[in-house]
Amino acid sequence: MKHLIEKTLSSKRIFQGRVIDLYHEEVELPNGKTSKREIVKHPGAVAVIAMTDDHKMVMVKQYRKAMDRILVEIPAGKLEQGEEPIETAKRELEEETGYTCDSLRHIISFYTSPGFADELVHLYLAEELKVMETKAELDEDEFVDVLHLSLEEALTYIQTQQIYDAKTAYAVQYLQLRSAIGE
Repeated sequence: MKHLIEKTLSSKRIFQGRVIDLYHEEVELPNGKTSKREIVKHPGAVAVIAMTDDHKMVMVKQYRKAMDRILVEIPAGKLEQGEEPIETAKRELEEETGYTCDSLRHIISFYTSPGFADELVHLYLAEELKVMETKAELDEDEFVDVLHLSLEEALTYIQTQQIYDAKTAYAVQYLQLRSAIGE
């Protein structure tokens, strides 16, 4: 496998942000030549498939500046320093939806854009949801509407590009597969 590895020759942080850092790296390619890489460093994130007892997915609708449009997504958010992914999943579920849960299990972790970013998303399934008596506070710059979609409705949202991000499409297809095998 060594014939695939790139060796880092130099690395320089060229931007430090609130959510991401950007590095410019020079690498030695497997063939001995050099190349440049721009790498986005991200603390990681969680996403939560929240299922009600009547088999509805709890989703959030929010404006995404990078796309300059409103998207429907599963609850998600970045890991805070020192926070375990399962803690982040519970916090994000509570903050964004007003639900807490009795059952929260890890499904899978995946990289979002490994060609230029190291963001790792941990996907959880939340079941046995309970409406919180006092809703948790959203982040000060976060505004969401909560909605409940059946699997069929979510598939339609994918077709009409209301659901247009990978983590949410992945979550819907995960539920579709579970349904197909009778879970």
